[in-house]
Parts: sequence; C-alpha cells; structure tokens
Amino acid sequence: MAEARLPVPAERAFRDALGCYATGVAVVTGVSPQGTPFGLTINSFSALSLAPPLILWSLRSNSPLVDCFEDGRPFAVNVLAADQQAVARQFATPRDDRFAGIAWRTGPLGTPHLDDAVAVFDCRLSARHSAGDHELLVGHVQQFTSTPAEPLLFLRGSFRVPGPDLSPRA
Repeated sequence: MAEARLPVPAERAFRDALGCYATGVAVVTGVSPQGTPFGLTINSFSALSLAPPLILWSLRSNSPLVDCFEDGRPFAVNVLAADQQAVARQFATPRDDRFAGIAWRTGPLGTPHLDDAVAVFDCRLSARHSAGDHELLVGHVQQFTSTPAEPLLFLRGSFRVPGPDLSPRA
C-alpha cells in the first residue's frame, strides 16, 4: 500500500504548524557497532512512562545512524543548555567528526555525555517502531542527572531561551 503524502506546499504548512509547539533541544549520543562515538541533534524527545522510566524520540528511517539503535544498545539523551546553540548546530550538520571541539566524557554505559548539558538520560533501547518516515525509539532509562540551568528551546524554526515565569504565585 502506497503511503499518502501531502502536496509540497501543504507539507510546509504542516511543518510550520508543528513548529508552533515549543520543544527542548537534545543531542542523542552513542557508540556505533564499530566503536565510533556518534551524536545527532533532536527535538522529538518526550517522557513516555514513569514506571518503568521510559523516554521516546524519533529518527528518520533513512538516517545513516538507524542501524546503531538495536534492542538493548545503550544511548544517552543530552538535554542542551540555553547557551549551547552552537552544539545543537554542530550535531545537526553532517560532518565527519561531530565531536570536534566539543567537551564530553564517557558516561557509565559507555556513551558520550556532553559537558554542560542540563540533563542526561542514560538509556538502553527497549523498543523500535516504524511510523511513516521515522522510527520511534523507546529508551528504558537506567539513570539520569540534571541541573537547575536553563534549557535550550526550539520554536517556529528558531532556537529560544526560557522567558519569565508566568505561573501565578501562591
């Protein structure tokens, strides 16, 4: 059965409408089956379950990294800080060494942890599902760290930083 696609102008309008929803910005890191560290910028990260602790994110089905995500393999989700726009751009750009000039250390599961990330979730892949032109990846969180630093946001095609707290004060 052929997949239905929106006409190109409608696809752009759909993408623009999706951009009205602010997201965080993260870099997923891991080590390829060949032993090479890899990383890619995502904004599709979401909580899925508290018990057990599960997260969800998506990857284009035609990504050259799709084979790095097999059942049980570790990966880390590094939630970027508000001042890490350059890091987000570097991991979003195809290049031979996306880690060039980026400060990082090896985490407890052997995956790269980016310095100054506001949160890092160490996961093992527990499920992968095909959905349209993407793979939905479910990670079972093994451990995590977080800081009180402000996160980087993405809204309407641009990086943003959090604004004033608009919550009513009790």
